[in-house]
Amino acid sequence: MVTSGSDNSLKKRGCALSKQDFLPEESFQSWGNYGKALCSTKTRLKDRLLARSDDNLELHEMRARSEHQMKKTLNWWDLIWFGIGAVMGAGIFVLTGEAARNYAGPAVVISYLISGISALLSVLCYTEFAVELPVAGGSFAYLRVELGDFIAYIAAGNILFEYVVAGASVARSWTSYFATLCNHDPNDFRIHMSSFAADYSHLDPIAVAVSVAVCVGACISMKGSSRFNSIATIIHLLILLFILIAGLTKANPANYEVFAPNGVRGILKASAVLFFAYVGFDGVATLGEEVKNPGRDIPIGLIGSMLITITVYCILSGTLCLMQPYSEIDVDAPFSKAFQAAGMNWAKYIVALGALKGMTVVLLANIIGQARYFTHIGRTHMAPPILAAINEKTGTPVNATVIMTVANAIVAFFTNLDVLSNLLSISTLFIFSLVALALLVRRYYVTGETSNSDQYKLIGFLAVIIGSSIASAAYWAAGDGGWVGYAVTVPIWFLATLGLQISVKQARKPKMWGVPLLPWLPSACIAANVFIMGSIDQPSFVRFIFWTLLLLVYYLFVALHASYDAARETERTANASRASNIEAGIAQ
Repeated sequence: MVTSGSDNSLKKRGCALSKQDFLPEESFQSWGNYGKALCSTKTRLKDRLLARSDDNLELHEMRARSEHQMKKTLNWWDLIWFGIGAVMGAGIFVLTGEAARNYAGPAVVISYLISGISALLSVLCYTEFAVELPVAGGSFAYLRVELGDFIAYIAAGNILFEYVVAGASVARSWTSYFATLCNHDPNDFRIHMSSFAADYSHLDPIAVAVSVAVCVGACISMKGSSRFNSIATIIHLLILLFILIAGLTKANPANYEVFAPNGVRGILKASAVLFFAYVGFDGVATLGEEVKNPGRDIPIGLIGSMLITITVYCILSGTLCLMQPYSEIDVDAPFSKAFQAAGMNWAKYIVALGALKGMTVVLLANIIGQARYFTHIGRTHMAPPILAAINEKTGTPVNATVIMTVANAIVAFFTNLDVLSNLLSISTLFIFSLVALALLVRRYYVTGETSNSDQYKLIGFLAVIIGSSIASAAYWAAGDGGWVGYAVTVPIWFLATLGLQISVKQARKPKMWGVPLLPWLPSACIAANVFIMGSIDQPSFVRFIFWTLLLLVYYLFVALHASYDAARETERTANASRASNIEAGIAQ
């Protein structure tokens, strides 16, 4: 039996660790037990593959495994600033140059709007889930409830990998912008090890120091982290306002004479690039347990922050194209070079300071989101349960925060930015698509209530929606074949969504806040995310598959058996509780 002591040990052991903190389940108590578990892999996989959690389990029993509760200290104001801070980092200073010069020209404004609307569709789906399931696991918990343990595990493993890469990348970039402020080359602040491979030879102690400092703040106090984030984000916005005003003083409307040099295709290709300037909001959804009034605060915080971000991005990108002809915009440092070309060389320091502030709050939001993902995964025993511990004094997941910071710092210390930037994977888009799919399942399917006929129709329509979305993305990736392919795939997507709306009865209504225009917005979210995947290079898909295979190996040899034992223990506890209640009723 899985002993409840596996969770209690989190508070009893203090700093002393043992195997029980990492593998307390029955399957790992001896080599004999583990051998029996491996022999039962097929049976256990069949049991857990499509096993779905439920709202009550995620909201109550999973939380209880952390022993202590996170402190409810956040409101909508905090969430708005966390949302802006998590999303509005250095992306606007880096991605805008590539998108404007190579693809869209001044129409980059439209590209930012299109990619912003695509991101907003995902925000709406996340918001409904976060209101209904305000738990630390974010998308992991949402997918566990609607699509099952296995899908949730694969998705969470991929998003954590992307979090580590993003955190390390931002930490290395922090050093680069700090060097700019100091009039130095970034490698002047790094330790060169000639005996190491070229891509790993410039060791970055500043990146590690910044990561550790952010980790300490995230561990000490969530409310304190929120205050710091709010102040830093407000300063960041003031710097962006300065860039806007200063840039408009050098505006030349003639630069807009050729508005979209590469036509619609150029605008859409730029949108695919710029979409990644909007990612990060999913980490805000992991703060659900710490929000005072989820039904009110989460929708205002998530949607409000995204609307502000879209507006700022569109205005700043438009200003950049007014300052310089799109063909002269620098790909790597567009704003700094634009000010330099306009005779305002001093402004590059303001730009660097703005980027530095932005990256600091992105690092904070990144580690907070990472830790809360890992905390909830630890609660399910798919990761070591010691990660589920919540510190009694601070009300924060200290163990998970420290472990994820160590991972970020190690990668940031050794790995060059060029390597990290090429590790961009499809994980974010993959999970955004799954969350939208899970929302449709949640609204149209309830076990024991949805008829077999509606169930089969739901599966069929969802398969067509996904299939037509993949077909559109594949046609886009194949090259400029005109619009003939879309004349087939888009109507198929439209008819499948319409069929879902007309012929399948909704099985559940949201209790507090729901996505409007169902099923159109979640269906459009799936189509948009899959379409953007078509613009990602082949090596990213190879990395995604390779990492997923590694996750699968860990799942088959460890996570499957740990989560199976934990689920059986939860089931036994629930049965015993029901039996006790029945006996108490009879006695009365």
